[in-house]
Amino acid sequence: MKNILDVEIPTYIEGVGTLTAFDGRVYDEKTHEKEGLKDYRIKKSKIVRDLEEAIRRSGLTDGMTISFHHHFRNGDYIVNTVMEVIAKMGFKKLTIAASSLTDIHTPMIEHIKNGTIYRIETSGIRGELANAISNGLMEVPVLFRSHGGRAYSIASGELTIDVAFLGVASSDIYGNANGFSREGNNDSACGSLGYAMVDALYAKQVILLTNNIVPFPNTPCAIPQTNVDYIVEVEAIGDPKGIASGATRYSTNPRELLIAQNAIRVIEASGYFEDGFSFQTGTGGAALAVTRFLRDKMIKKNIKASFALGGITGQIVKLHEEGLIKKLLDVQSFDLGAIESIQKNPFHQQVDAHYYAGPGTEGSTVDQLDVVVLSALEVDVNYNVNVLTGSDGVIRGAIGGHQDTAAGARLCIVVAPLIRGRIPTILDRVNTIVTPGSTVDVLVTDHGTAVNPLRIDLIENLKGAGISVFTIEELKEKAEKIVGKPNAIRYNDKIVGIVSYRDGSVIDLIRKVSR
Repeated sequence: MKNILDVEIPTYIEGVGTLTAFDGRVYDEKTHEKEGLKDYRIKKSKIVRDLEEAIRRSGLTDGMTISFHHHFRNGDYIVNTVMEVIAKMGFKKLTIAASSLTDIHTPMIEHIKNGTIYRIETSGIRGELANAISNGLMEVPVLFRSHGGRAYSIASGELTIDVAFLGVASSDIYGNANGFSREGNNDSACGSLGYAMVDALYAKQVILLTNNIVPFPNTPCAIPQTNVDYIVEVEAIGDPKGIASGATRYSTNPRELLIAQNAIRVIEASGYFEDGFSFQTGTGGAALAVTRFLRDKMIKKNIKASFALGGITGQIVKLHEEGLIKKLLDVQSFDLGAIESIQKNPFHQQVDAHYYAGPGTEGSTVDQLDVVVLSALEVDVNYNVNVLTGSDGVIRGAIGGHQDTAAGARLCIVVAPLIRGRIPTILDRVNTIVTPGSTVDVLVTDHGTAVNPLRIDLIENLKGAGISVFTIEELKEKAEKIVGKPNAIRYNDKIVGIVSYRDGSVIDLIRKVSR
């Protein structure tokens, strides 16, 4: 056969297959001709009239899985906005795969009751929603995953997302999107979109919600247009003031500051505090306060960090801007200082959750960590850690990156007060095992430090630096002498939560509390 340019073309070539002859069409049906000239600049926009139209076009049906991110934390508007429209449209038995849920998501209780929501997969739940679920609201237990575990399950296909609803601070008409804006308004800036980036890459359909459409091309972008199907303009996607709250608060508590100072002494004596080290500090007052005291030690010893990882705070940004930390790898911006930094600092890089902590990836960043400092609600004599349920057995926290960083870092320090609310922090067995004790190296409290017996090297280093090292049993006994042993929580047989480890295996179960 011949093509339109009179070139002889075989219809088939062995090893290649069937060939199609060029017929002269050099642009598709989406382009048009203007005054006789071909116009290749496609003006078609991905913006649709409203959220209902986007949902209808996405092909959402009963029983599907939809996802959300939590970069606005307790300032998020997206989940409630989307679920209200979905419920009105009559969808049922949906699975919610949110990176985390907070106090602001209380309206989901009604959507569970009316059958719109059937299952939930998430890293954590707080507030009235968590309380209701703990008391048996749902037929199917909530599946809790770490941030790395969630990313891995999405990338591996274990968790299939049918439609992702992602709030972004800026987008152009094709879907190049970010968590901040260098044009237009910055009223809804949340910084890194590390959790949303994974959803955008793997979801079958992606709907962006934004209150800030900017000129093409929106650069730099966290989410490229190739991963976006529809865009909906809304009045607001979230309140940045709700980001720095709760577990990411700036602590002035003397006890938390004392624990942080004790943790700094451990880091200094550990053998890992040397030029080029890397670190992450988790949520919670004492863990975040470590950064403040770390600065003085780094300056005194002329030590600079190669990178800081995880949820980045304004305190970490200041160390970066002072030249004490070379690079920041940001999966979630924890406050307004971090949000401002990610817009202007070239070495403040947003990374997706799989890059951050995916257990199935070569070079997962948590595996490059030297030191991580993490908080705990409870620790037991085997160093197992609970960050998910309270001393009453009720869900009130999140796994986050706790499992991921504990497993990856060369030195995992857990910080916690010896007594919290007249209840010992150290137990024979934590109510809910989230992070296995084999990955925890040191427990630092306001009454002393204990080292996992597996880490003989650390015991020797700390004692050599003059730090008193207790056994964890001795610290437990100290607490019980002050407040006594806590009463055992009474549970019934109903399972309300399944706690998975980062590889997808089940590490513990959460049961309904008996009243």
